Amino acid sequence: MAMDNLKDKTALVTGASRGIGAATAQLLAERGAHVIIHYGTSEKAAREIQKKISSAGGTSQLLQGDLADADVPARLAAETVELLEGRPLDILVHNAGVAEYHATAETPAASIDRMTAINLRAPFLLTAALDGQLAEGAAIVFLTTAVTETYFPNIAAYAATKGAVDTLIRYLAAEYGPRGIRVNGVAPGAIATDMSAWLNDEAGKTTALSIQALQRVGQPEDIARIVVWLASPAAGWVTGDIVTASGGTKL
Repeated sequence: MAMDNLKDKTALVTGASRGIGAATAQLLAERGAHVIIHYGTSEKAAREIQKKISSAGGTSQLLQGDLADADVPARLAAETVELLEGRPLDILVHNAGVAEYHATAETPAASIDRMTAINLRAPFLLTAALDGQLAEGAAIVFLTTAVTETYFPNIAAYAATKGAVDTLIRYLAAEYGPRGIRVNGVAPGAIATDMSAWLNDEAGKTTALSIQALQRVGQPEDIARIVVWLASPAAGWVTGDIVTASGGTKL
């Protein structure tokens, strides 16, 4: 059996209607996993991903919830249990996230609250609510960011929320290790998604390439392949780690 074969595994990917989440959901399904596609408001986009998975021979289900709401993670966990129909959850990918760009002195409190709620509180509470559903030997993967390690302007609050996620990864890896559950993160650099709309014009692309060793714009699939590797048996001896996937940004 190939080390990245995920046949008969179950997976939940948050924020999976587009970008890195969508690419991850599709690749997990391609490797054989049954995927629960979580989305916030983009039902049409989520159904398109589900259609692509089905067309490729995979299986998936949809799950909706606004992760900015403190009560939603518990509800999503309960609905995940229902969708799995007695099966454990083998893979949990915390992809959903939001970034807002402000100079520190101009950052609204509401912006900090929203990013903290979605980027940190939601994955924390969802993991906790799914604790009893996680299979022995399960894999949890968080999407974090390369900006926790190197300075970029106007994203101090966002970087701070993801820095907290980096800490959470290590704590959960230690806590869940005795159960054989691995917890890791992937820290992308600039990736062509809705969150990095500034890459859409030539000036933004030029800026990105000027600080990268690899001279192309990163794509969601670049990150999805690493997420799926971390979720697979091939990464069975990796936990508490954060893989930086930034094309060599600011080396």
